[in-house]
Amino acid sequence: MIFSPIIPIWIMIIVCVILIIVILKNKSNLIRRLVIIALLFIINLRIMIPSSKGEGFTNNIDVLFVIDNTISMIAEDYNKNKPRFDGVKEDCKYIIDELAGAKFSVITFNDTSQILIPYTRDVNMVVDTIEMIKVTDSYYARGSDINIALDDMSKILKSSKEGRTSIVFFISDGEITNDKKLKSFSNLKKYIDNGAVLGYGTQDGGYMKNKSIYYDEEFDKEYIEDKTDMSVYPYPKAVSKIDEDNLKQISNDMKIDYINMSKQSNIKSKIKEIKKEIFNAKDIEDLNNGSIDIYFIFSFVLLLLLIFEFINYKKKL
Repeated sequence: MIFSPIIPIWIMIIVCVILIIVILKNKSNLIRRLVIIALLFIINLRIMIPSSKGEGFTNNIDVLFVIDNTISMIAEDYNKNKPRFDGVKEDCKYIIDELAGAKFSVITFNDTSQILIPYTRDVNMVVDTIEMIKVTDSYYARGSDINIALDDMSKILKSSKEGRTSIVFFISDGEITNDKKLKSFSNLKKYIDNGAVLGYGTQDGGYMKNKSIYYDEEFDKEYIEDKTDMSVYPYPKAVSKIDEDNLKQISNDMKIDYINMSKQSNIKSKIKEIKKEIFNAKDIEDLNNGSIDIYFIFSFVLLLLLIFEFINYKKKL
């Protein structure tokens, strides 16, 4: 719920107090007149509800999703036994709905990094793009490298115009499996105002099914095997585990929070914090266009009471 007072609240309070003092001198029809004053106060608040898609609602917020789409992101340890990427897609859509009106950008990374969408307010395109993201083909997977996203993140964050607020959601399980060391992300912190590193996976880990566009469905039903020890046969299923040390280091470098995303509700407090900043900020460009304005409901009730008050007054003359 959003409030956009027509006149400053403190002025309206003074007006209402004066009106109450006036009507107390003549206590006839007191309750009805107090209701009228209360309705005047509520109408002045101009209560609005943000629309679900944020169409037309604009603010100075840029939201960057940096999404790990390595093969480990389909490990089946999200919300008990679901693929991590199922949670990623649902959580991203939740964030988009909650931060309606912002511009959104999407970067994916595996053994390469790719800017899928620069900053845009086309919410449908952003949602469709995230829905279409696939994990790396297991046939070509060459290991995870979180560092690979650094250059594209810097490029996108620098493209945010001066005066806009930059929010980053870095989404990963934190695994680095190509023997490279984690680089520092601290050079990005000067471009970031808020956000979070969202960690997916568990300490026990999960198994991953094959994903390939070149093989039949039966191949995709099989789990990836761990062939690090070729002397052991049959090969055990490969296990992917969250690396929270890496994720916490990245969050510390960028000076944003780390959140373990074992369930969607874990991010609600962060979204609430960001929304509070948005709706209290002076950089809102057009609060009304993407909101449902409900003060007219109270205006209708007020009109009926005023008509009744006028009729009653005429009868007394």
